[in-house]
Amino acid sequence: MANHKSAKKAIRSSAKKRLLNRYQHVTTRNMVKKLRTTTDHAMAVELFKSVSSALDKLAKRNIIHKNKAANNKSKLARLVNSLKPAAA
Repeated sequence: MANHKSAKKAIRSSAKKRLLNRYQHVTTRNMVKKLRTTTDHAMAVELFKSVSSALDKLAKRNIIHKNKAANNKSKLARLVNSLKPAAA
């Protein structure tokens, strides 16, 4: 257990950061799952924008590795592009 005042504060603040990071990571994972299950091209394009942004934010904050974010975005982009747009 921490003996110094600053160490105790560091434990408290790191616990708060961990919860926030975890919440953001889980939220992004749920967004990715929702995008993977969609079949509508227009909706997929809109979802892809928000998912891509969320993945970039996670990578910027070192919650996930930047290469993992890039890999996920690449796979999701291929998925979105494979969906047929509605014939106009």
